[in-house]
Amino acid sequence: MIANLLEPSAGQVAWWGAGHDHVGEPGRKLVMVFQDATLMPWARVQANVRLPLDLAGLDRKQSNQKVAEALALVGLTGFERHYPRQLSGGMQMRASIARALVTEPNLLLMDEPFGALDEFTRNKLDADLIGLWWQKKLTVIFVTHSIYEAVFLSTRVVVMAARPGRVLKEVAIDEPHPRKDAFRVTQKFAAYAKELSELLAAASAQ
Repeated sequence: MIANLLEPSAGQVAWWGAGHDHVGEPGRKLVMVFQDATLMPWARVQANVRLPLDLAGLDRKQSNQKVAEALALVGLTGFERHYPRQLSGGMQMRASIARALVTEPNLLLMDEPFGALDEFTRNKLDADLIGLWWQKKLTVIFVTHSIYEAVFLSTRVVVMAARPGRVLKEVAIDEPHPRKDAFRVTQKFAAYAKELSELLAAASAQ
């Protein structure tokens, strides 16, 4: 519903205090990163990241400069001529994030983007995402089934219950940003994880 792919059954969603017809205006750009990298396998990394700019009709010289900046942000400088099959899963996801960042969004929607990755790569990308958020001052809505990922990344966690989908509770993660890996082994981290775990258990019992 936030991406305007589904209509709400009741009520309405407002983007920056207005309807979706205003999305795309200056200061109101929205992009989405999916669970899979969804890269074009026949195209090189540069072309994959440049795709939204090509669709918008941006001049090639200008768009290539924006692509270079986006790839630098996600640590993929030097991989412009690689095909997706030549990249690891984590690098493919970085390319997908670069494709989203190349449009200079204000709101970044992420649907379990690191769910299929190993724990080491996932933790690294979590830390990188915090760095990007801190640097670009984005608003990020991040869907995850990982309690630990939610605690590490979030300023606010919205716990959802299923069938019917509804908000069970909102939990503020009142810890300073940018966060480092050391936060993962603190008592506060454990307390937040325990609270979310109990909420999820309650949601499953309903």
